[in-house]
Amino acid sequence: MDAWIARRFTVAGRLVLGGFAAAAIVGIDTNRTVAYQAFAFLAAVLAIALAASSTFRARFAVERRLPRYGTAGEPLPYRLVIDNRTDRLQSGLLVCERLADPRPSLAELAEAREPGEERRNWFDRKVGYPRWAWLIKQNRGADVSELPLPAMVPRGRAELSPAIVPARRGHLRFAALDISRPDPFGLFKACVTVPVSGSVLILPRRYPVPRLALPGGRRYQRGGVSLATSVGDSEEFAALRDYRPGDPLRRMHWRSLARFGKPVVKEYQDEFFIRHALVLDTFDVAGVPVPSEHFEEAVSVAASFTCAIDTQESLLDLLFVGTQAYAFSAGRGLAPTERMLEILAGVRPCTTHPFDTLRHLVLDRHTSLSGAVCVLLGWDTERRLLVEHLQARGLPTLTLVVGERPPGAELDAGPGSDVHFLAPGRIAEGLAQL
Repeated sequence: MDAWIARRFTVAGRLVLGGFAAAAIVGIDTNRTVAYQAFAFLAAVLAIALAASSTFRARFAVERRLPRYGTAGEPLPYRLVIDNRTDRLQSGLLVCERLADPRPSLAELAEAREPGEERRNWFDRKVGYPRWAWLIKQNRGADVSELPLPAMVPRGRAELSPAIVPARRGHLRFAALDISRPDPFGLFKACVTVPVSGSVLILPRRYPVPRLALPGGRRYQRGGVSLATSVGDSEEFAALRDYRPGDPLRRMHWRSLARFGKPVVKEYQDEFFIRHALVLDTFDVAGVPVPSEHFEEAVSVAASFTCAIDTQESLLDLLFVGTQAYAFSAGRGLAPTERMLEILAGVRPCTTHPFDTLRHLVLDRHTSLSGAVCVLLGWDTERRLLVEHLQARGLPTLTLVVGERPPGAELDAGPGSDVHFLAPGRIAEGLAQL
């Protein structure tokens, strides 16, 4: 109901509607107050506004031209093409985007955990309205505003270039477009809703990262460059040589056999190159849910390093835990950087696995890694052990902790460790000091 009132009544109309309701309550006793006169006057004004709006009979066709990607917190420009399907001049119109319904499902409401909910009173925790309001705020993709539409001649067309600012990463879903015309009093808007859906993937916010010489040398990569295009073990092709007893037939170069009349085999060499791990922490800290702002900043830091690390001559492995353990690789012919950003756009906090799942995911790959960049949500015993285990296996590690440094925190996690705290709201400043 609130959404309908906000969509159909102007600001002045909502003031009149509020005065109408107040006059109805105060003016019940007509012997003690004259508020009933205000009630009658406002009722007549609203009735005229509603009657005038009933004459709006228009048909429109809408085409929304959206880009492939957007970025959280940055304007998303796109185009609207609107066709007037009537034989009348249409002027004085307003357009407003209608986004997907932000209201959560019952299952989402039951599973969600609002930061700080444990400090609320018993009634609020049981009823869950503060959690409901928090989820609606989280699910709202962007704030929309009305735009004036140029006058359209009969069977004519108008184009707009609006810019909406996405509030969060993920899919920004458009459901419809409202085309409205206020009544002569400017109180109530007659509205035509054109159902035209669309979706844009909103990538995480990214910060400038200084050029870093990430630690670590070249490591042997089982499967070499060919792992980018095939499944199984193979090495980089080096040369042809004469057959030796014991060489497998699958390495036989049959064209050379036909040409020279003697067996020739293909010789391969092992492939060595740099491979870094980008580890993203998605877990609670000491059993306390991480504030959503901190989690979003951590995802933004990971996205910033995804764009900053040169993957032309190296590999980058993105490692995190969601509903399960995930590992995605980019560089040297594998997935492009855009694919990594798409994955980060959908990352959610993990509530079903222990932190050890992430530790095992990283350590199981240590033999092929040259170094690691760890983006953590806190600095406790579990996270310190993760960095220490990486150091014990000879992996230089750059550790970035999103949050304030705990008093008396011990940062030395072994030789070659590098731990930095990034204060939420000042992430760009912290990264510039690396």
